[in-house]
Amino acid sequence: MSELATSAPAAAPAMGFRRAGLGEAQVAGALITVVCLVLVLIIALPLWTLLSKSVQNVDGQFVGLANFAAYVRSPTLVASLANSVMVAGLATAIVIPLAFVYAYALTRSRMPLKGLFAAAALLPIFAPSLMAALALIYVFGNQGILKSWMMGASLYGPVGIVAAEALYSFPHALLILTTALSLADGRLREAADALGTTRRRIFWTITLPGARYGLVSAAFVVFTLVITDFGVPKVIGGQFDVLATDAYRQVVGQQNFPMGAVVGLVLLIPAVAAFFVDRRAQKRQTALLSARATPYFPKRDRQRDWSLFVFTALVGSAIVATYGVAVWGSFVRYWPYNLSLTLNNYDFANVEPTGWEGYVNSLKLAGLTAVIGTAFVFVGAYLIEKLIVFPRLRGFAHFLAMLPMAVPGLVLGLGYVFFFNASWNPLNVLYGTLIVMVINTVAHYYTVAHITALTSLKQIDREFEAVSASLKVPFWRTFSRVTAPICMPAILDIAVYLFVNAMTTVSAVIFLYGSSTKLASIAIVHMDEAGAVASAAAMGTVIMATAIGVKLLHVALNALVFGRLQRWRVR
Repeated sequence: MSELATSAPAAAPAMGFRRAGLGEAQVAGALITVVCLVLVLIIALPLWTLLSKSVQNVDGQFVGLANFAAYVRSPTLVASLANSVMVAGLATAIVIPLAFVYAYALTRSRMPLKGLFAAAALLPIFAPSLMAALALIYVFGNQGILKSWMMGASLYGPVGIVAAEALYSFPHALLILTTALSLADGRLREAADALGTTRRRIFWTITLPGARYGLVSAAFVVFTLVITDFGVPKVIGGQFDVLATDAYRQVVGQQNFPMGAVVGLVLLIPAVAAFFVDRRAQKRQTALLSARATPYFPKRDRQRDWSLFVFTALVGSAIVATYGVAVWGSFVRYWPYNLSLTLNNYDFANVEPTGWEGYVNSLKLAGLTAVIGTAFVFVGAYLIEKLIVFPRLRGFAHFLAMLPMAVPGLVLGLGYVFFFNASWNPLNVLYGTLIVMVINTVAHYYTVAHITALTSLKQIDREFEAVSASLKVPFWRTFSRVTAPICMPAILDIAVYLFVNAMTTVSAVIFLYGSSTKLASIAIVHMDEAGAVASAAAMGTVIMATAIGVKLLHVALNALVFGRLQRWRVR
């Protein structure tokens, strides 16, 4: 039996395709080709159009690197680049140490309430990035309850951008560092303890080196998130220009598409660098682990545990309290002079022509993205991972699926403007519709969903496909009856991931909405521009509550699906 289990997966699938005739192989090849064509259409072509636009003038004539030379000669644009690098560097320098200690507390201590603190730190993920800026305005703005703490400094500018971006990017760094610290080999720590090594020496010689690639990856992720984010600098940046707002101004304000494309490509540089550093870091991190590695279970240490408890309590409380003030402000009649509660701020028609329509559009976008995106991502991942035909075509599809990880949302949105709004493109009828925003959102978040699907599919033994092939069962029947049910938890994870991100996205869709397809996150930007901060906070609160509600439903569904899978496996 063991010999059959080890040898069958290698030979049976190929035999199965030969026995089934050319029909099944042709179907597989056609499906993989469709996946490649779709990915080329929604990812590669918009990026190529962005690149092409950067070497053309406003009349569409080829001018080579003239636009880049004009960019370098423009003091304003160069200053925006310097500003972006500065705020991104400062935010990264603040976030990484805080996130590392927080992750250390969650993984290397026995402090109480770990689950609560982990949930508190992840709160910003469920809100648009500009919600952090609105929250800080309520606390430290011109009418903020703690304005005196600013000691005469203004929140509107680099100070506010750095603080809000730190809030927004903190959970992203925390997730990476928590994973990095969880991968430690417990035998190293046990050996060090047995030799009487001091805790400080253990930290500098074992803990930190083991997590250094996670630190590098987290630093580049935070840097990229901050330098490409549009929401925070738009709300709280004041007169402090950064690349993201420059790109918006060039495209929307001045209709200077070539220069907007140049700014987009400049934004692409740190993201591409981060992508390759992250790939390299992941490979080297994996090499540190061995098959004999054992998980590390920290021992109780009263002084360490309570010190970390106090730290996580302060940081977690600061995050929850800051967002909580924004939620509170959304119910206040007139901040901070009349703190009586009211629901008037949720009557969006008073300050926004579309009223609640933006929220309904966001629900439509999120629902369609979750359903269509999950189906396409999972089927595509299955074709890439489980079929053995057309290896080059599957490799090309995998490359395209990984490409969005290196492309910021704002850059992809610019590419969609130039591609779907082009007069020569028959698909330009989609521009400004909900369809193009669904396509854009699926493309923007494709890579993480693809990796999630691949990880789940890799855990399924290839013996299933081997037996199906030997019994002449078509692969699509194996997919529907075996693979999809087993992978249902991962499918739900992908759906919720796409839904939450579609609800909170700003940068990628800021260029794509039409008069009837304005989203809730875009409405927040316009409300803030009109001075209706309370209504903007109210819309942000509605988005955050929806995202959290979907996540809680996801947890309940996962428990139900897991129980059914366990009973299915027993049978």
